[in-house]
Amino acid sequence: MNYTAEAPAVWDAAFAEADDCLLSSDQCVIRGQHYFVKGRIEIPVIGSSEVFSWGVWVSLSRESFSRAVELWDTPGREAEKPSFGWLTTDLPVYPTTTLYLKTHVHTRPVGQRPFVELEPTDHPLAVEQRTGITPDRVREIAAAVLHAGGGERQ
Repeated sequence: MNYTAEAPAVWDAAFAEADDCLLSSDQCVIRGQHYFVKGRIEIPVIGSSEVFSWGVWVSLSRESFSRAVELWDTPGREAEKPSFGWLTTDLPVYPTTTLYLKTHVHTRPVGQRPFVELEPTDHPLAVEQRTGITPDRVREIAAAVLHAGGGERQ
């Protein structure tokens, strides 16, 4: 019910050795100029109490990223206002790219990944987040992801 991307789409393995780059399980910095956090796009499964989720990367402004880092281990951080971000994970199970969809990143309690809320557009991913998906759609996504060898189960 959960699939995740290892890094933002713009990450290159050559960045791993650079002093101004960082990739951890939750944060990414590229060339000291581009900032990302990992969050979850959650999609209700119709007829179930379960939720399907995508582990995705979202770019944040320097200010928003700095604030997120400052509050990373602070209880009550979920009271922060959401931050604007751009989705930087391409989910190939959709007919049009998911790269650079507009999002709002909602901080959650310490130890939980942020909730990524997509702008309510007609993009199929945004529609699914608003309206939910069927168990058959979950199976279709799982088959496509596993067949492509993309993503990692969480």
